[in-house]
Amino acid sequence: MNAPTSTPAAVSGGCGSGACQCASTAGDAVATATAAPTMAYVNGIALHAPGQRPDTATLRESAYSELLRQQAVLAGLLPRHTGLTAPELGEAERKVIEAMVDREVVTPQPGEEECGRYYEANKPQFMVGQALHVRHILFAVTPGVNVHALTVHAETALLELTRKDAHPDRFAQLAAELSNCPTSAQGGDLGWIGPDDCAPELANELFHQKHSQWGMGVHPRLTHTRFGFHIIEVLNRRVGKQPAYEEVRERIAALLTMQSRARALHQYMTLLVGQALVEGIALEGADSPLVQ
Repeated sequence: MNAPTSTPAAVSGGCGSGACQCASTAGDAVATATAAPTMAYVNGIALHAPGQRPDTATLRESAYSELLRQQAVLAGLLPRHTGLTAPELGEAERKVIEAMVDREVVTPQPGEEECGRYYEANKPQFMVGQALHVRHILFAVTPGVNVHALTVHAETALLELTRKDAHPDRFAQLAAELSNCPTSAQGGDLGWIGPDDCAPELANELFHQKHSQWGMGVHPRLTHTRFGFHIIEVLNRRVGKQPAYEEVRERIAALLTMQSRARALHQYMTLLVGQALVEGIALEGADSPLVQ
């Protein structure tokens, strides 16, 4: 809710229009600087105290918790709250809400055909015993860095290393000069790594893609991870074993069940958002119960 804006009283005596404009601008600046943070509400219940503004992630989590609490109240599972600010949930209230969600959110179970299709489409994901001897040069993306300039810098180094006349020692030299990883002191050498030993994006690129069998040497393109851009070189490879479908069937079923649960929970929360009046925080919602 916005407080009504007061109108300054007229000042007797003449003054230049420029001075009036300056005074007005200064007054607006002070008002802006001292304005209270925007409040956030779910169905009229404030998510934080006046004058405070939690960060977006915390505020969004509070909004979803309050939506679930209000849903439990509507279902007669929790008593009504008489205050104007969302209450802190205790352990007992959380257990009630979790039980409610378990009852209301239906999680479809994957069938044999679905599990089989997933196995055929993602065989590299289930390889066991595979490992690569890898070294890399990391161009870290840090706050304030010019990403475009960093990319050009990384591409230039990659171009030099993929030339036919590149000296074998040049990778270690550039790693020592350019890499933002502690392994720069060892020429970028990461040693022998498996899919579980590196960032998921790197594991996906090196182990879980069909083109991951491109072989030894410098990878012909930059690899992007949450840490930045990597130039990757594979020095050696241990070929893994592809397990039969029957050996990983339960693992696949558990994975698909977890994904199905996540989708069902997302749909449930989307419906709650669509049915509620949410102010001061953006949440993804549906205004129809027919959510696909």
